[in-house]
Amino acid sequence: MHVHIVSGDGEAKFWLEPKIERANNCQYSKKQLNNIETLVEKHYDELVSAWRQHFSG
Repeated sequence: MHVHIVSGDGEAKFWLEPKIERANNCQYSKKQLNNIETLVEKHYDELVSAWRQHFSG
């Protein structure tokens, strides 16, 4: 289970399980990655729910 983050500044992928962990990064700064990871942690339940709903069928 993972999430992709894409914007004009870059692209990253974070694993959601077994724990939140950065899988890759393209052009985001360390500060941006820290902010993104904070948002992933804050919205973890929503992200997991959306992922399961999307891939359940």
